[in-house]
Amino acid sequence: MNARVFRDAYGVPHLHAGDPLALVYLQGLNAAQDRAWQLELERRRFLGTSAAFLGAEAAPWDVFARQARLADTAQRCFEALDDELREWITAYVEGVNHAMPVGAARAPEFAQTGLTTEEWEPWAPLGIWLAVHIMFAGFPSKLWRTHVARHLGDEAIELFSSEGPRTAGSNGWMIPGSLTTSGQAIIAGDPHRFIESPGIYQQIRLSCPEYDVLGLAVPGIPGIAHFGHTGKVAWAITNAMSDYQDLYAEQLRRTGSSVEALGPDGWKPAAVQHEIVEVAGAEPIEIEVIETERGPVIIDNAEQTVSLRYPPRVTGRLGFEVLPKLLRATTVGDIDAALETWVEPVNVVLAADTSGGLLHRTAGLVPTRHESNRLRVVPAWESDHQWQGWYEPMPRATVDGPAVMANARELAAPLGVEFAAPHRSRRISELLNARAGWSVDEMPSIHSDTYLGSAGSLLDVLAGLMDLSTDAVALRTELLGWDRRMDATSTTASSFAAVRKALASRLADHFAVLEGDAGCPEVFQPWIDPLAHVSYALENLLSTDLLPEVNVSWLAREALEEVAARKPRPPWGETHQLSPLHMLRGPVFAPGEEPIDLGLSGDHHCVMSTSSVPGLTDICIRGSAARYAFDLADRSASGWVVPLGASGVLGDAHHHDQLPLWLRGKLATVQGELEREDWSFSAELAGFGAVRIVEADPDRDLDLIHGWVTAERAGFWGMGHLSRDEIAGIYTFLDSVPTHHVYLVYLDDVPLALLQTYDPQADPVGAAYDVQAGDIGLHFLIAPGDPRPNFTGNLLTIIGQFMFVHLGHSRVVVDPDTRNDKAIDRFHRTGFVLGPEAKITHPDGTTKTAQLAFLTKDRFLGFRAS
Repeated sequence: MNARVFRDAYGVPHLHAGDPLALVYLQGLNAAQDRAWQLELERRRFLGTSAAFLGAEAAPWDVFARQARLADTAQRCFEALDDELREWITAYVEGVNHAMPVGAARAPEFAQTGLTTEEWEPWAPLGIWLAVHIMFAGFPSKLWRTHVARHLGDEAIELFSSEGPRTAGSNGWMIPGSLTTSGQAIIAGDPHRFIESPGIYQQIRLSCPEYDVLGLAVPGIPGIAHFGHTGKVAWAITNAMSDYQDLYAEQLRRTGSSVEALGPDGWKPAAVQHEIVEVAGAEPIEIEVIETERGPVIIDNAEQTVSLRYPPRVTGRLGFEVLPKLLRATTVGDIDAALETWVEPVNVVLAADTSGGLLHRTAGLVPTRHESNRLRVVPAWESDHQWQGWYEPMPRATVDGPAVMANARELAAPLGVEFAAPHRSRRISELLNARAGWSVDEMPSIHSDTYLGSAGSLLDVLAGLMDLSTDAVALRTELLGWDRRMDATSTTASSFAAVRKALASRLADHFAVLEGDAGCPEVFQPWIDPLAHVSYALENLLSTDLLPEVNVSWLAREALEEVAARKPRPPWGETHQLSPLHMLRGPVFAPGEEPIDLGLSGDHHCVMSTSSVPGLTDICIRGSAARYAFDLADRSASGWVVPLGASGVLGDAHHHDQLPLWLRGKLATVQGELEREDWSFSAELAGFGAVRIVEADPDRDLDLIHGWVTAERAGFWGMGHLSRDEIAGIYTFLDSVPTHHVYLVYLDDVPLALLQTYDPQADPVGAAYDVQAGDIGLHFLIAPGDPRPNFTGNLLTIIGQFMFVHLGHSRVVVDPDTRNDKAIDRFHRTGFVLGPEAKITHPDGTTKTAQLAFLTKDRFLGFRAS
């Protein structure tokens, strides 16, 4: 199989390679080309070095990442993997390293911040995964509950039960074949996260002789973890809302330079080190990183000292061994077996295969311990709060009809404390059970459903209000007759949201005692915001008997009157606008592009979940980070969409070309017309002619290549003794791997040279020098004969444009034989800087002594200018 990149009409990459290692390398290379800024940003976040280019705003996260030991945990987890899996992950990282300078040159954020690329650590994907998911179990909610109990008493801990701020949610459903038109299952849904630019998910297809999988990958992570379709089996997940991280109140004492922590067995030494967090535009921050027997200390101030205990830190495992197993899966049994070793985060999983197999289970690692650990910060010195083992077996269910997962208190109930409100789950079940005969084309009707199941609690309060003004009565009548759909065009939906917001603001005033930082660092402040908690928990607060001093009816009356007095009231989509998050607050549309109206339907508790910062604004920052509908009958009939597009580069044609579909709740086909990624290059050099560089085809061009590499003048290529079939085998192999490329150079449509490039990390040359990210190796052979004067010099000028400008590499390395004085002299005169001599051993056992030489992009451009 040739190593090839194809893209569909939306720029979605379809990657093909000759084996799994070549394919995962190609996946890393592609991710760096399309998402360089996103990848490097996420890497710097897990390392705790993002403030060095983002400034003071990023410093609180960096401090947390260092104190939580994310980088060290990632390295531990990587080193615990077997050799084969480390090799697979490393191949991905090598692809990233090779293409990162190319991708960085395309991404304006690098120039804007002065950020430069660095070589990735082999464990960087594990670190990115940790940084993305460390908050997924919502451990900061325990800081909030402890804060509430301190001020309002233990009985108030459950008062604000809700889908808390920052807690991610998702929808997912599986329709058995007995209820579909095709007789095969459908799996569909949408993960809810912050809508980021670039997005958290990348649509992709990964194909090699061992497997052929399409799905939603996380840039920076090899394989397809969460949503995939192998042709014979498909799977999808939602967050199980499980509680698997604990916070411990620590007592520390210092003896000179050492630190001790009080545990159940008395005072024990704690690990301690000091680190510096660099901050652009500000003084560096010196921090103390302490780790007790419970875990790393993430809060240490006058108010409290708190450590975090989380499974990857305890076990040295993340579950990455599952990733290649998912790619090879052909049955739900394969999915089920693979997930037995999954760790982080804890998920609910749906899977179906073409043989009729169905799976509905949870997966991950959840500790067993005292119930109070799940609610609040607990004392580290009490033995009752130690972890006792792991919850097993993980909950699973038999599928005998439509199966739904939407973060509600259902299958995963034994694993958590606080779940999503049941409205999305109930609504999806209601829609699916209304009839049979579903087709994959109908899934967007569920994705885009805007019925607001939580509206009733507030409408019931409004129905009982007395002594209203004429305008308020009219508004109430309008609201009570409303179909409860949060459509972008609806002014009634907008009015309802305004009343809800006004009431939440008034209720929050009754909890002024909870205002303040609660002794928590800035990074945790979103979880300690009373207005957010009141807004999310409004249903509970309207019905609780724990607030006898609060006259809810009076506050609702004030809220209704306030909104009734506003005229005119805009449609919901005018204020409920999408605002993707970008670390530099960059725009969605490039200069000169026609903006798209970003008005949205939906709301927090709709199936089409589009959430704002509750009680504060209608602007949407959370929603479907992707939507998918996998058809087990015909994979090519499946659909998907992301909020923006396949490219993370502002101004690219595929930066936000899926946005119109996403806004309307529609899907794109997963496999439309495919076009091979065009690596061809054309240029014209005055006095030389028109030059084209195109990829060689080992079948079509074999006669030409064989004649050139076996000619007398190609003696230093060492192929003169090889047969035609042997040369065919070599070039077929080179065509199958993503690290090496073979091109033909045409001058005025006449083939006159052979050009071969390679990633030095995947070539024997790479062992002979210190490879830098962005390096590319070069071999070229001029055809027999002497085409015209100064042909080689002109050719190298064109090749330089191809390598540095078209392909985007930052440095070229050549390795001519030390005996090839003519080639060495030519390279030197063209600007190459001679490096060391090195003995190169090729895979076939042959060796040569090479003169390495290097040419940087800046030096090449300087030579051209002179």
